[in-house]
Amino acid sequence: MTELGFHPSRALCFGASPHPSVRAPPSPGFSPSSFLQPPPLAGRIVGGIGVRAGAAPPGTMSGSDTAPFLSQADDTGDGPVPGTPGLPGYVGNPKSENPEVPDRERLQRITGLSASRSALIVAVLCYINLLNYMDRFTVAGVLPDIEQFFNIGDSSSGLIQTVFISSYMVLAPVFGYLGDRYNRKYLMCGGIAFWSLVTLGSSFIPRERFWLLLLTRGLVGVGEASYSTIAPTLIADLFVADQRSRMLSVFYFAIPVGSGLGYIAGSKVKDMAGDWHWALRVTPGLGVVAVLLLFLVVREPPRGAVERLSDSPPLNPTSWWADLRALARNPSFILSSLGFTAVAFVTGSLALWAPAFLLRSRVVLGETPPCLPGDSCSSSDSLIFGLITCLTGVLGVGLGVEFSRRLRRSNPRADPLVCAAGLLGSAPFLFLSLTCARGSIVATYIFIFIGETLLSMNWAIVADILLYVVIPTRRSTAEAFQIVLSHLLGDAGSPYLIGLISDRLRRTWPPSFLSEFRALQFSLMLCAFVGALGGAAFLGTAIFIEGDRRRAQLHVQGLLREAGPEDDRIVVPQRGRSTRVPVSSVLI
Repeated sequence: MTELGFHPSRALCFGASPHPSVRAPPSPGFSPSSFLQPPPLAGRIVGGIGVRAGAAPPGTMSGSDTAPFLSQADDTGDGPVPGTPGLPGYVGNPKSENPEVPDRERLQRITGLSASRSALIVAVLCYINLLNYMDRFTVAGVLPDIEQFFNIGDSSSGLIQTVFISSYMVLAPVFGYLGDRYNRKYLMCGGIAFWSLVTLGSSFIPRERFWLLLLTRGLVGVGEASYSTIAPTLIADLFVADQRSRMLSVFYFAIPVGSGLGYIAGSKVKDMAGDWHWALRVTPGLGVVAVLLLFLVVREPPRGAVERLSDSPPLNPTSWWADLRALARNPSFILSSLGFTAVAFVTGSLALWAPAFLLRSRVVLGETPPCLPGDSCSSSDSLIFGLITCLTGVLGVGLGVEFSRRLRRSNPRADPLVCAAGLLGSAPFLFLSLTCARGSIVATYIFIFIGETLLSMNWAIVADILLYVVIPTRRSTAEAFQIVLSHLLGDAGSPYLIGLISDRLRRTWPPSFLSEFRALQFSLMLCAFVGALGGAAFLGTAIFIEGDRRRAQLHVQGLLREAGPEDDRIVVPQRGRSTRVPVSSVLI
């Protein structure tokens, strides 16, 4: 789209234009001095998005000729006019502390749900998210036993997680498209029922059919993609502002807690049953409960209604390609997704390989006997690492949300800055945990605890960033795109890459338990470097976050519209009316 801005050096000829349509006499009230005045908001182009025609400021007659002579490009010094509802400067209800946040009665009137019912819906979604990650990491809790059962190496073990993430990543855009257009409740019910059945079936695979285990893990990704892309958008349509941040923090507590419970359930159920296959039969039963809760408790709220003004029209979905183009032009979304990709790379690697690394460290230190073929691998590291993951997840998510909330009062860029601090701070502690494993397992656990706490500060904040820089009718698509990007460059390949590097290093050294430990130690050091790169991406997000959030707010409130081909025209007065003509008509 062509954006036309005023500049003293630009010459504009109005009487001698070759286009007769421009030679119209000036409309009443027009004077040359008005040409030098900044146009009102209703005729502005803000960052590639034109302000919706007819959205006159309060107190202005809709039928009057208020369009500016020329549309002016957005300037970095410009902002929304004071008095725009939902933005700084708007007086709003004097009884309300934050005019952007509807009171409880208004929220109930908009969504049709009481506050207690909305909280209950979040609790159900949180339970399913916990179950989601618990199922995902149960395999990691019994990975040494799986290696012994199927007689596979590190690279094949890493492939288990890679196949799951790859299918999850590929199908996320499909469910993102469906989630923006169809009933989200029924999509989630079908997906959860499907992955529960597939997970149960994977526990009956014989030892000579390792490829079948890979296939079933890939099918599990189909079901989980249907939930992860849709559930956060339901929360976004129930709450706004700080209420939404708090509910998202509760929702994302389930990621580290569920991951830790996956390790714990996998290792303890295996010990109790004497067979690792039973570890895969826990979550399917809980999945049936999840489907029933979804069907009976969750109701579909209207998309974006809690963020619109009472007199603004509802948002309509656009085409999928239009959604992708808009997301690609959103730098805050792209950069925060790249930062989250680094988080996914590090957590994916640690989730699969940390228990195995800790076991090899204990073997080298002489604290645990080696895991020999045909024997069950006896180690408490999966249980301890699971407990650490649970605790650091709760602590990290809570600290991240609280730091962001407090810093936001004085710095509007607080969210990406807290994410950057978490990633940049976790990198050296993760590196120290690897280097200290040869000397002290206690020091390793301490550094893992600190590193994972800092890493977990990102979960809820990244989700909140996405929800306030993307309009409601694109949020499921944005969630899906972020999942694709973060898994494609993150945890889809990182477990396999770490295992592949480990196998290559082992071939260059004489076979021993020490060489197995050193190979995995050196390959995991890649995580610290990737974490630092992710911190840099969040610092870049801080540059654009204010402008992108402002544009999304104006769009939701009906004050902005998407720019189309017709926006290559500008507004001129003709016979007392505003008329659009090509830019070339008035430019010399």
